Amino acid sequence: MTQLANASADARPVAPAAGDELTSALEAHRRELTGFCYRLLGGAFDADDAVQETMLRAWRSYDRFEGRSSLRTWLYRIATNVCFDQLGSSRARRERPMGLGPSSAPVEENFGDSLPEEAWVEPVPDNQVLPGPGDPADTAVARESVRLAFVAALQHLPARQRAVLILREVLRWPAAEVATLLDTTVASVNSALQRARATLAERAPDRGEARARGEGPASGSEDNLLLEQYVDAFERYDMDALVRLLHDDAVLNMPPYTMWVQGPERIRAWMTGPGAGCEGSRCVPVQANGSLAFGQYRPDPAGGHVPWGLVVLDDDGEQVTGITTFLDTATWFGRFGLPERLD
Repeated sequence: MTQLANASADARPVAPAAGDELTSALEAHRRELTGFCYRLLGGAFDADDAVQETMLRAWRSYDRFEGRSSLRTWLYRIATNVCFDQLGSSRARRERPMGLGPSSAPVEENFGDSLPEEAWVEPVPDNQVLPGPGDPADTAVARESVRLAFVAALQHLPARQRAVLILREVLRWPAAEVATLLDTTVASVNSALQRARATLAERAPDRGEARARGEGPASGSEDNLLLEQYVDAFERYDMDALVRLLHDDAVLNMPPYTMWVQGPERIRAWMTGPGAGCEGSRCVPVQANGSLAFGQYRPDPAGGHVPWGLVVLDDDGEQVTGITTFLDTATWFGRFGLPERLD
C-alpha cells in the first residue's frame, strides 16, 4: 500500500506518521471493498482496479473528509461511484456460457466461440473477498453472495439496484444508511430492493437466493464431503460414481468458450469423448467463490502433470449442479497460488 503514498504528486502533504496511520486505516477495509466491487462488477481484476482507484481517491481527498459518517461508509461511497463509472463505460454485462445461448451436443467440434475475458463472470479467491471467521449466518450469506451463479444473476440488475441489493441483503446496511450513500430516499431504496429481488428470483438458483438471505444451512462438512467425493471420482475417472453426484439439471461449461452441455448423461458423454484427455488428472483443492473448487492438472507425456483449468463447482448442498472450468491457467493459477506443474 506504500504505492498510495507516492501515487500522485497532487496528493495532499501528509507527515510520515499521519501517512502511515491513514494507509493502515484504508488498508483495513481493502478485503471487504474488494468483495463489494467484485459483486458489482463480476470481474476479479476489475474489482482490484476499482478498489485501488477508491484508495487513491480517498488518499487525495482525505483533507475534505469531515467525519460526518464513518471512514468505512465514506469509502463505500467512493467505491460505489468508481464502480458506477466502470459500469457506465462497459459495453456489455459479464455473463456465463449458459446465459448466451442453448446447450450444445457433447461433440468435439462444438466448442463454440472463444470470447475475451471481459465477457465472463470471473472466479475470485475467497480470502480476497470474504471476511474472516465470524457469525456463521453472516459467513453463509457472504459465501452465497460470491457464488458464480449469484454474481452472474446480479449482472442483470441495473447498477443502482445491484448496489442496493448488495448493501441491504448481503452487507445488512439499514435503508436510511443506503439512502444517504446513494443520495436518494428510503422509499427509493426500498422500491429498488423490491425490483431487484423480483429480478433475482427469476435468475438466481434457489439455493443461492435462500442462503444469500441466511435462510439455509451454512456451508461446512457437507460441502467438504461432496468435494472429496467428486475429486475422488474425477481422479479415478469413474464416470458412474461421478454422474451419481450430479443433479439432473447439472451443467458443464468452459470459459472462454461459449459451449455448455446439460444433464448427467451429456456430461458423461463429454468427459468420455472430447474431454477424454482429462483422464489421469490430479486435483489441488482451493477456495473460490465460496464454492467447491480445485486446480486441475492433466498428465504430461513428458512426465508429471501440467495445468489445465481452474474448476469451480456449483452445488445445491447435496449434489453438484454446475462444473465451470476456467481454461486460462496463466491468469488463474497464479492468482490462486497454484503450482506451475505437479511432478
